[in-house]
Amino acid sequence: MAYRVGIVGVGPVGDRILSVLRERNFPIEGDPVVMATRERTEILAGEEVLVREVAEEHFEGLDVVFFAGREGAKGASVQWGQVATDAGAWAIDNGSDFRMSEGYSLIVPEVNMDAVTEENKHICSPNCSTIQMVVAIAPIHRAVGIKRVVVSTYQATSGWGQAAMEEFEQQVQQYAAGEEVQWDPGIFDKPIVFDCLPRIDAFLDTGYTREEMKMVNETRKIMSEPCMAITATTVRVPVVIGHAEAINLELERPLSREEALEILRDPQQSPGVTVIDDPENKKYPTQADCVLDPYKDDVLVGRVRADESVEFGLNMWCVSDNLRKGAATNTVQIAQGLIERGLL
Repeated sequence: MAYRVGIVGVGPVGDRILSVLRERNFPIEGDPVVMATRERTEILAGEEVLVREVAEEHFEGLDVVFFAGREGAKGASVQWGQVATDAGAWAIDNGSDFRMSEGYSLIVPEVNMDAVTEENKHICSPNCSTIQMVVAIAPIHRAVGIKRVVVSTYQATSGWGQAAMEEFEQQVQQYAAGEEVQWDPGIFDKPIVFDCLPRIDAFLDTGYTREEMKMVNETRKIMSEPCMAITATTVRVPVVIGHAEAINLELERPLSREEALEILRDPQQSPGVTVIDDPENKKYPTQADCVLDPYKDDVLVGRVRADESVEFGLNMWCVSDNLRKGAATNTVQIAQGLIERGLL
């Protein structure tokens, strides 16, 4: 059986959704209906695609609609999500608008696909940094329980969007040419070239940022642990694609490095995880690895070791392509999960 597919948003995530659909041989009837704020042609997934201006009639007859763009084109799903579901489609939303709303499932297929129900056909895909963390830590939580999570992220410029990627690349060229580095304060607070900026999204009254609290609240919802102790510091780094995270876990029960690696290397216990952890040969995952074809849809884990400062502690490092597993691939995996469960 084939399905009629729509995509709303043509930024880096929309481009990769189309790529992932094709790579995974998702059963599509005809050409996907690609929509954005105005009609035009765009190169998506290496091909010229007609982009239609978003309108209610374009949702008729669709089975599944992916809301893409930068954070789901911020607000696109607010305006058009109900239109999609009223037309009979499943809405799979990369944006943040409904993630924490009651009645909306927040899904990482390797962790909680069973949380999807037919009662609300608008499914949310989490924040990119949350996705890779829960894929890495959920197997440990299932095995021994997690009491507390302390995470520091090192997030690529592409997490902001296309304009940030272009600005970073321009700054590299300006720096290399000995020119004054130009920057847009509407993107980052300072030039990102050769610097790390410890603010992602707006500051809250608590001193945390919205990005940091997304990681806290979304992780609790995905893992069905509303009281799990979690604290986060999110940092933008001069990388184009790929988020990295240093994760410290305080566990309910003891777990050695060797036992943790055995769990993480087991595809049944840890789907979506690839371990690169060989201290003797100085092997560990980096952001340059996660964009390589063998790893582009995985969460790479390494530097696994005991935290000897607490009774039952574990440290790990994880890396993932934020545009693919952190966004596009996760949404397509959700749609595949709907097919597998007979919901689509």
